[in-house]
Amino acid sequence: MAMQGAHAAFALAFFVSAATAQDYPTKPIKLIVPFPPGGGTDISARTLANKVSESAKWTFVIENKPGAGGNLGVEQAVRSAPDGYTLVIGQTSNLAINPALYAKLPYDPLKDLSPIALIVSAPVVLVVTADSKFRSLADLLAAAKGGTITYASPGNGTVSHLAGELLQRASGAKLTHVPYKGAAQALTDTLGGQVQSFMSSVPSALAHIKSGRLRALAVSSAARSPELPGTPTIAESGYPGFEASTWYGLLAPAGTPAPVISRLNGEVNRALAAKEVRERLASEGGETLGGSPAQFAAFLAAEHAKWGRVVRESGAKVD
Repeated sequence: MAMQGAHAAFALAFFVSAATAQDYPTKPIKLIVPFPPGGGTDISARTLANKVSESAKWTFVIENKPGAGGNLGVEQAVRSAPDGYTLVIGQTSNLAINPALYAKLPYDPLKDLSPIALIVSAPVVLVVTADSKFRSLADLLAAAKGGTITYASPGNGTVSHLAGELLQRASGAKLTHVPYKGAAQALTDTLGGQVQSFMSSVPSALAHIKSGRLRALAVSSAARSPELPGTPTIAESGYPGFEASTWYGLLAPAGTPAPVISRLNGEVNRALAAKEVRERLASEGGETLGGSPAQFAAFLAAEHAKWGRVVRESGAKVD
């Protein structure tokens, strides 16, 4: 009898959960963006939310909550009710890099969040000035093996910074990291010759590459960037398997009912299949992803391990 009661309770919980998902949502959904307006995370969030709002007739309220390398917004999300009405855009830094970079992190990305779907992945592009003597990645790395070559990044612990660390380990070259507080000053100093190269996001450097002021040597993604089809990847430049990209994904607090996660996943994938969404994300140098919650969870675990190892080997740390 006890076993029958347990089965009955499970069945009741399942049907209640399924019914909840079928009715979901009955009110606006808060979408937390852990970075300021206008950046890649914000653009991805708004592009996705706008399309889902249009196709599913759902209402999203986007809340930008920057701070602590994206940690504050994720912390707010994990402390929210797991009911599907608070979601967060996570990305490489706050889910895969920061757990190793920060001495104390107020959440565990592998335990405190329920992955919904990956949204987009965007590479880093290694650039030099148009008058640089380095015509290719091979030229720059050959010089770095005989002496120090500097590379700028938008800050310690960013994908740009750690892509340089990965490249050093893959090539045996010596690259000296010069961190900046953001991409704007790093770009200015690269153009001015204060640093010899810059690991940049594609959007930050794209206009200067197209105008001829910067030369793109290589991109860090597994495949070539649609915005820079003539620029080889680091992998095809002699380092097979190399990949270091900034990715963005949608997540909910752990414990959010599985039927709600499934409903959200379906709408996200539907939105990502739309031509205008793919074109908008591509204009930012991104490759549209999508997929199942299980695929995102497996990807997150692999990225967590990969970037944790790179952070520890680089010695980067934030108290």
